[in-house]
Amino acid sequence: MTTKLRQRHLFKGTQEFEIIDDVVKVHIKTLFNEESLSVMLTVLNPEPVIEKSCLNFNSRVNGEPLLSLYLAKPNVKEFNAFVATLTQQAQEQYLSFTGVHPAIKAASVGDNMYEEPPQFSDFDQVSRRNSELDVDLVKIDRAIKMLGQYFDAADISPLIDALQGLKESPQDEANLVRVANVFNALGPMQGAVLTYAPYVSILLSDDPFGNH
Repeated sequence: MTTKLRQRHLFKGTQEFEIIDDVVKVHIKTLFNEESLSVMLTVLNPEPVIEKSCLNFNSRVNGEPLLSLYLAKPNVKEFNAFVATLTQQAQEQYLSFTGVHPAIKAASVGDNMYEEPPQFSDFDQVSRRNSELDVDLVKIDRAIKMLGQYFDAADISPLIDALQGLKESPQDEANLVRVANVFNALGPMQGAVLTYAPYVSILLSDDPFGNH
């Protein structure tokens, strides 16, 4: 679990994040200014938004960015590890604050893309859920490109290959099963994958094509 992240930007200076208990301590230093602040984990939306070269964690209250991280800095591995920890901690703190047990909340994947993903054990289970495949090829292509850009090829190539197969033959349900099986095998990397490719969670949800 990575609870600290230090980032340096050529023009914007440095920024440091540290998760301590129920807050994120932030220290930002630029050429002309230096400031420190604390952000409560309970007010963070655990679903980050990519905007240009930054990954923003927005407020649950007004949707404004509260934390803005430089994408893939200082490197992809450290960045993904911190984002995964921050996402998990923000979600757990909010559930604790609202009195909802995390295990109960995790049973409903559609509520939040960073919760425990669905486990598909066989072809028939996916077939029953998705009798009429209608995948979004544009979103699959975007997911493939983002994963290829922000992950090491050796770590993510099986998922990219599975998504590519689904893109080429979207009506073949076996390809969706392959995506589910490969994703399930990613373990701790699942949260980081969904940060850059949230459409994967839609493919594997109870309502895979967003009809409801």
